[in-house]
Amino acid sequence: MFVPTESVLEVIIRGTIMYLGMFALLRIFRRQAGALGIADLLVIVVIADAAQNGMAAQYNSLTNGVVLVATIIGMSTLLDWLGQRIPAVEQFIHPAPRQLIEDGRFIKARLSHELMTEDEMMSQLRLQGVERVEDVKASYLEGTGEVSVIKKDQTGDSGRRRSVGGK
Repeated sequence: MFVPTESVLEVIIRGTIMYLGMFALLRIFRRQAGALGIADLLVIVVIADAAQNGMAAQYNSLTNGVVLVATIIGMSTLLDWLGQRIPAVEQFIHPAPRQLIEDGRFIKARLSHELMTEDEMMSQLRLQGVERVEDVKASYLEGTGEVSVIKKDQTGDSGRRRSVGGK
């Protein structure tokens, strides 16, 4: 039960490749709903699967499951650490916002690039109490996949920025 059935190095390499591969795919297809970031969601899902494999005897050794979970947590921590020190890594992990609406008009090329329709964008606006795109000063697709909206100044309010599904 405690003797690894696979090489510990192989488990670490497999965990690293799976984590980085899944992170890259989730980063490329970054649209998501909710307040969890990509890395948070990835860690939860992969750790749950890795832990389940160890608990359900998919591995013949608990050690393999523990090593895989430790590898996944280590990769998450390493990416955060690298992101603090290397600007290119930070930009990949936490991409800059992309403007989707400017002065009450959709930026159609950017919506298309993000694979969003005007109807989907209107749905995001309605979630924030905005009925018409003309009432929006600016709207952004944030690095987390959430949509933030800055309303036009209509009541003396300076156009507060809110985020759908914010933390």
